[in-house]
Amino acid sequence: MKIAILTQPLNTNYGGLVQAFALQRVLEKMGHESVIIDIPVQRSLYRDFRAILDRIKRKYLLHQKNIGRVLYFRPTKSEERRIKFHTNRFIKENIKTTECIRTVKKITKLKKYQFDAFVVGSDQVWRPIYSPGLLTYFLEFLGDKRNVRRIAYAVSFGTDVWEYDTELTKKCKRLAQRYDAISVREDSGVKLCDEKFGIKASHVLDPTMLLEQEDYALLVNQEHYSKKNKTLMSYVLDRTIDKDSITQTIASHLNLSINSVMPKEKYSALTRQTIDDCVFPPVAEWLKGFMDAEFVVTDSFHGTIFSIIFNKPFVAIGNKERGMTRFLSLLKMFDLEDRIIFSKKELGEKIINTSIDYNKINKIKKELQQASFGFLKKALE
Repeated sequence: MKIAILTQPLNTNYGGLVQAFALQRVLEKMGHESVIIDIPVQRSLYRDFRAILDRIKRKYLLHQKNIGRVLYFRPTKSEERRIKFHTNRFIKENIKTTECIRTVKKITKLKKYQFDAFVVGSDQVWRPIYSPGLLTYFLEFLGDKRNVRRIAYAVSFGTDVWEYDTELTKKCKRLAQRYDAISVREDSGVKLCDEKFGIKASHVLDPTMLLEQEDYALLVNQEHYSKKNKTLMSYVLDRTIDKDSITQTIASHLNLSINSVMPKEKYSALTRQTIDDCVFPPVAEWLKGFMDAEFVVTDSFHGTIFSIIFNKPFVAIGNKERGMTRFLSLLKMFDLEDRIIFSKKELGEKIINTSIDYNKINKIKKELQQASFGFLKKALE
């Protein structure tokens, strides 16, 4: 079967990139041909304004670090190419895409591919603030076409609070009811689909968890990195003084050096012409950080996932700004709710020193994998 995958634009977010890679690889292992629809990040004054308001809030109200300038110009195209050099290389070498579809109006270009099915997901594709052209992610552009399968795999609303207005809900309900099969990433999504769309959705794993450690090791081994010993992997998206203190306290307690695989600075924080400090490290280096780590500290959903995949002890710092639903649903699936904290005050020696029973966790993961593969197999029959 020839399948189109519709997910968030492929950018510099490691979790977003690897989930797209994973879903494509899984479909290929199942014997299908798949490509990801290449929709670039859309620039807009509205999103720029929202970003400015967000930086004001994070810098002056939440006192987060490394926010930098509240007002700044976007990178030039040449600067952007430099910032995305490694992540773009990962896409080029590891992800098959369609030609670039720059606007929703151009999506008719997909007709020439003659896809048998469209798989929407994963990630927060059904969250309005992350998907401005939300109806596209409900496959509105297919119209009444009936000779193509419509499937949602591990889609996320990003929250357990309904963010659609009345008119949008009505439109999305109509489109969702045309789907052949729908699955969601969070348990709250099952409830929202039932209450808002009148649809019975399945709860499945994020696609990254359908691959094994060995699949990711193949990506890492292509780069020939040397092993880093005695490291704590710090993958923190929204740094604050409190989060830094948590990381430093755990590293000191365990006598580990901190390994943070992130750009040295955000573009908005630059005060000099040092664009190289904004370059995102290679995806393989990010994965290697988890592989080598003896402990992980993260405020990221996918950072938590890769801690579990690589069987690492970890602390997940609740990231309320980006949404807690994803964290809580994931940790609940694996009976790991005790691994999340929200502030330095909650950090104690117990969570640092208590090991995780990964024999139990891996058994749960295997059962959930079987159910998730079962959903995809049935949906694509």
